[in-house]
Amino acid sequence: MPIRNKKKLGDLLKEAGVLTETEIVETLEQKKQGQKLGDALLEQGFITEQQLLEVLELQLGIQSVSLYRYPIDQKLTEMVPKEMAQRNVLMPLTLRENTMTVAMNDPIDYFSIDDLELSTGFDIKPVIASKDDILQAINKYYDQEDFAMEEDDADLADDAPAVRIMDQLLQTGVHLKASDIHIDPAEDSLSVRYRVDGMLHKERTIPKRLQNSLTARMKIMANLNITETRLPQDGRVRVVIDEKPIDLRISILPTVFGEKIVIRILDLSNIVKKLTDLDFSEENYHYYRKLIQQPSGLILLTGPTGSGKTSTLYASINQLNREEVNIITVEDPVEYQLEGINQVQVNAKIGLDFAAGLRSILRQDPNIIMVGEIRDTETAEIAVRSSLTGHMVFSTLHTNSAMAAIPRLFDMKVEPYLVVSSLSGIMAQRLVKKLCKDCKQSRGLNQMEKEIFERHNIAIDRLYEGKGCNSCRQTGYKGRTAIQELLVIDDAIRHMMMENSSMSEVKNYLKQNGMKFLMDDGLEKVKQGTTSLEEVLRVATEE
Repeated sequence: MPIRNKKKLGDLLKEAGVLTETEIVETLEQKKQGQKLGDALLEQGFITEQQLLEVLELQLGIQSVSLYRYPIDQKLTEMVPKEMAQRNVLMPLTLRENTMTVAMNDPIDYFSIDDLELSTGFDIKPVIASKDDILQAINKYYDQEDFAMEEDDADLADDAPAVRIMDQLLQTGVHLKASDIHIDPAEDSLSVRYRVDGMLHKERTIPKRLQNSLTARMKIMANLNITETRLPQDGRVRVVIDEKPIDLRISILPTVFGEKIVIRILDLSNIVKKLTDLDFSEENYHYYRKLIQQPSGLILLTGPTGSGKTSTLYASINQLNREEVNIITVEDPVEYQLEGINQVQVNAKIGLDFAAGLRSILRQDPNIIMVGEIRDTETAEIAVRSSLTGHMVFSTLHTNSAMAAIPRLFDMKVEPYLVVSSLSGIMAQRLVKKLCKDCKQSRGLNQMEKEIFERHNIAIDRLYEGKGCNSCRQTGYKGRTAIQELLVIDDAIRHMMMENSSMSEVKNYLKQNGMKFLMDDGLEKVKQGTTSLEEVLRVATEE
């Protein structure tokens, strides 16, 4: 066995000039029990994963690899148990003569290297890869081996294969940080797709013969009717994956080739807790905070499905959640359960819709009310009247811009004078993909791009884009952020609404008063290098 010069990660990072002693000490004090220093530094934002890999590569002379397209020898999975690979975040790659190359997230974890040398009898040559890369490879290659075994025993009466496969699909979803898993039946197979950062991509295909047992397994987990295959069904279940509580919302839809399953993953450890985590511009944050601290009024959030409205609602309510305040919500469905807040689940079957729920809430002496969505006149009217009787009311509407919410309320036949006197503010938002910190680079602007920024009075000389690397799976993007526009209703706008002014007049007034529209906020975030121009143009239109 080679003699190793055992170094500590903290010392390596200090030598490379990436971190100071103070930052390392601070991280050590705050890290959770049993958590590795590298993971704690990443969690607290002192370094990026790519920086960590580069320091290890440079200081230790260990090569860094991307497993995304790496030729992995699958036979080696028989020598290293899956449980060991997951626990120590490592993946066996190749075997040459007497040396096994193993991808490790922590190549200075000498205990794991010694364990592997003892259990396999080979010399171990570590190479470095990112944590997500390794976990995805473990799921992919160990699962293929499991699938092969399950193919053989799929004819048996026991449900073990379906249980194992479903567990693997969910675990992969959590590792990929997917928001949804789609299991799509085709004529001769099932395809599994994951929605990551708003985009769907296919991960694997499952043999058709496992379809019935997989669907049955999902229905048992979500407590649905196994015998009903002709009608759509919805359910939810809470599971623990990698020691994290995860809520799953299940939707089953009968299609020509069998039942399609969509699983929404809600990671309970990732609920946004504070408004400061929502990437507001300084100006929007200042005005929005002021808005929600008023004693009464109606605040609307608008945007299409999947634009992060619920996260903003929860963050707003969390900010206002104190012992002396009674907060009640009526939602469909209740996505996250929040401590200290009374949440009511809509149930149309028994006549508990938004309007009925809202009416009952008003008898519960609330200070703050959240209505998941204003869908009809009755709900709109009660929400508006509640805000006029001294309550703070939050809700959402499906409109494309903040301004469009005003005519929408009028279209719902709510009396204009009620809308005018109750409405405090409207915020429209969209989600855009964030550029990957590890591979973003700047470039000059072409004429068309210059013109876009000039029209919005933004001075800029460099644009950023992601070129694609190991940590973002060559996409150039990692994670998402919101762009917002906030319309604060003042007396002049109230007057214009009562006078039935056209929306273009209102818009001109807002522009003159310096309101930042979605496009403006998006372009500012492009200038900061948070997202790309392409992403902003995808979700916001030029006015």
